[in-house]
Amino acid sequence: MSRITQVTDTAANAQAKALFTAIKGKIGMVPNLYRVAANQPAVLSGMLGLNEALAGGNFDAQTREAIALAVAGANACDYCASAHAAISAGLKVAPDAVEAHLAGRSDDPRLAAILKLALAIVAKRGLIEDADLAMARDAGLSDPDIVETVANTVANIFTNYLNHVAATDIDFPARRARAA
Repeated sequence: MSRITQVTDTAANAQAKALFTAIKGKIGMVPNLYRVAANQPAVLSGMLGLNEALAGGNFDAQTREAIALAVAGANACDYCASAHAAISAGLKVAPDAVEAHLAGRSDDPRLAAILKLALAIVAKRGLIEDADLAMARDAGLSDPDIVETVANTVANIFTNYLNHVAATDIDFPARRARAA
């Protein structure tokens, strides 16, 4: 049971109701994570705005979802592991690739480098070493790729931590995250 209220449609204030309507229009439902964030509609709006902005970056949806899974695995966030595994399945990512992404791995060398950098950012709280950047660059990641990796990683750390604090009820096919 969630430790922070998951705002219902009827209890939502006008700003949260408008955001819920927009979310339902895009994905057909309001995930419980967004219902928790709706306790402060400015937070929900910011979360949605950041996700929308990142969707306009160079990384495709599969790459963003792989980062989300790796970060969920590193932070042991069952809610995000469940949500992003379901989203990845909808994007036709194979189940074995979803498992690999949760562990921060990929058979694709570029994606593997992105996930390795994301895991270094999580493990070192952003205080990565020159060797981490050298690895990323040696794998072909540009400065824009590195910045985009940081942004996607941090966006997912925020949702992981909010879910940990709230103990958000999982409303996707439940799965356990594995800590890296």
